[in-house]
Amino acid sequence: MLDVNDEFGTTIVLIEHDMSVVMDISDRVVVLDYGKKIGDGVPDEVRANPDVISAYLGTSH
Repeated sequence: MLDVNDEFGTTIVLIEHDMSVVMDISDRVVVLDYGKKIGDGVPDEVRANPDVISAYLGTSH
């Protein structure tokens, strides 16, 4: 996927639930929770979003 993006400059829409994969290969991430957008931005922004943490990444105690 990354090679295709680099070679052709195309936009690729990836639907994936493995957040580590998503964060590693994406320039921009949009996160949905039950159809509602709860996060949007570069991976670091989304990774720090409290709603995304709660829904997908879990919280530490």
